[in-house]
Amino acid sequence: MTRDFIPFSKPSISEEAINAVAEVLRSGWITTGPNCARFEEDICRYTGAKNAIALSSATAGMHIALKALNIGPGDEVITPSMTWVSTVNLIELAGATPVFCDVNKDTLMVEAKDIEPLITEKTKLIIPVHYAGAPVDLDKIRRLAKKHKIKIIEDAAHAIGTEYKGEAIGRHGTAIFSFHPIKNITTCEGGVIVTDDDELATQLKQLKFHGLGVDAFDRETQGRAPQAEVLTPGYKYNMTDVSAVIGIHQLAKLDKFNSKRRNLSKHYNKLLKDIPGIIPLEHPKYDHKHATHLYIVRVDDNITGVERNTFMEELKKVGVGTGLHFKAVHLHKYYRENSTTQRGDLPKTEWNSDRICSLPLFPDMTLDDIDYIVDKIRQII
Repeated sequence: MTRDFIPFSKPSISEEAINAVAEVLRSGWITTGPNCARFEEDICRYTGAKNAIALSSATAGMHIALKALNIGPGDEVITPSMTWVSTVNLIELAGATPVFCDVNKDTLMVEAKDIEPLITEKTKLIIPVHYAGAPVDLDKIRRLAKKHKIKIIEDAAHAIGTEYKGEAIGRHGTAIFSFHPIKNITTCEGGVIVTDDDELATQLKQLKFHGLGVDAFDRETQGRAPQAEVLTPGYKYNMTDVSAVIGIHQLAKLDKFNSKRRNLSKHYNKLLKDIPGIIPLEHPKYDHKHATHLYIVRVDDNITGVERNTFMEELKKVGVGTGLHFKAVHLHKYYRENSTTQRGDLPKTEWNSDRICSLPLFPDMTLDDIDYIVDKIRQII
């Protein structure tokens, strides 16, 4: 009997959410509307954030955040190279200069001590990445940013449900969450910016919808006010009610989903600890609550005799999907040719970039699935 393929990730969508989507489609209001407004309110309630702006993607959120902060030619933005390419692409497209920072070799977190030497008079923004479901050490980075009068935008694409020192990510400052299908909750595609800066929130709301002074759905008029005018040139990045109603149902189950993820992760840890050369990420030592977005190992070919790419191919042959989070941005072709950062400049990032592999992790998995995966890993090694 052939076992079903175990994908790297799979969203958990309930029949209740599917029925809610059908209700939205029948309602006659399928773009930004009452469900989007409720989803924003639910995000604020869950994270403790003061403002939430729902968007078509987290990438859209980063775009308008950079725009609102007037990031442009002559500015430098510090961010880890161990991140998804969209952030760096947007810095580049804004005409600014991405400045790549190395990360902790064992947690893949960017740290204040590695950021500070990179700060110059041109540094306008720091974009730390909450990686794989754990938070960066925000206190130290915030103190550093305050000292140098630099803004922070937290890349929280992996961090819905993450806590730092007893406080939800997004509670303070400005953070961007992603709800892509592989994330802990999904809206199919989508994201949200949360911020405690009211002035920034007003700018973001305008920029995400053509620069109009009101949203596509006004909570008082239940429609678009006829007197709405463009206050600044903007974009078309609003979330639809179809996506938002999925998000409402997903967010209600987030804690349950994350609890399942933590149990699965613990089972991986138990089974993998005796396999030489398969090295899971370490959790940060400071107080935090891990959302367990990804289960990442490093395949040390000096010990296993198997290179990471071969490891992933062999798992695929036996019905196990994997992911790669991430190939360091400065190692991509465009940035190899156009960035001053070259291979050898970020040794901890590069060591991981060459060896990381994300194993399957999603709420509908079973412990038996992990038993099977680890058994196949033993055979490959």
